[in-house]
Amino acid sequence: MNRRNFQIFLEKNEIDPIQIKNFLLKLDNYENYLAKDNLSLDSVNPNKLAEYTEHLVSIDKDSVLDFLRAILSYADYSKKYDFITETIDLVESYNAMDTMVSRVAEVHGEQMRDEIFRDLIIPPLGVHPEKKPNFTKIIMKRLEDKLGKETTIALLSPCLHGRPPDDIEGDRKLLADRGIDGFLLKKHQDLIKRLEKHRDEETLEFAQIVDDKVINFVRKDQMMGAGVRKGNIIYISKLPYQIKKFLATEDENMKRFYLCYCPWIRGALKEGTDNETLKNFCHCSAGWYKLYWDQIFEQSILVKPIKTGSYGDLECTFTVHIPELE
Repeated sequence: MNRRNFQIFLEKNEIDPIQIKNFLLKLDNYENYLAKDNLSLDSVNPNKLAEYTEHLVSIDKDSVLDFLRAILSYADYSKKYDFITETIDLVESYNAMDTMVSRVAEVHGEQMRDEIFRDLIIPPLGVHPEKKPNFTKIIMKRLEDKLGKETTIALLSPCLHGRPPDDIEGDRKLLADRGIDGFLLKKHQDLIKRLEKHRDEETLEFAQIVDDKVINFVRKDQMMGAGVRKGNIIYISKLPYQIKKFLATEDENMKRFYLCYCPWIRGALKEGTDNETLKNFCHCSAGWYKLYWDQIFEQSILVKPIKTGSYGDLECTFTVHIPELE
């Protein structure tokens, strides 16, 4: 790592001097760790990142988040975008189970929370994400045994990890101007433009580099990332988490693995060890859409998963039930 050039990059981006010092320290520590294998930040394979974060978990788990922030800044500086992909793998939905702990206590009481989570330690940020599904299996079985399937789904449905802010006012206006079909078409067109911009600028769409194959895959299906209305239902399919890898492999387990965003179940899809209890966890993903459409329609909307990797499908599709509007 060229410390001086990286520092200049951070200064040009107006990063706080204290934060700069912290980033450099975190990355110096990482390079010292790599040196034992004659590696450096510039030579290590980014897919080894979890090895170091697990090391941090073992000695100081509170330092993991600051380290990952430093890595993201370094990836932006160095254009080593694979570091971003690996970081997203680690941080995606990392607080979901903490939210579940709080939600069970809030809705069903602290005693029930303690019974469901007894003798268990939630995998902290930094643990390899493919280790998380075993924890999810235990929790989902306990939830369904103690509370029943429908009550468990109700706990998951508001989404456990939230979503970034949306332009709700702008989208409400667009919906009013164009109607639901025109609105969905425009959202799909905007998605394609965003993907083309990523391709042209060689930047990431969430966790992946975009090329023409990715764009053509999304362009041919308006349900992908936007939605199509049929009667009073909108059908929406998520973009696969890593589209290029999804399109490149023929192995169905790996396709479902690259399809899925959720670290709390996706490792089980890869291994083929997913089971009935994991299927209902996809209501959390349905809740990600619900958070948006509840605001658009200004009322609680029914959103359901109908096809997912954990159902054995090669797509993740959800139904959004349009309310009767005055």
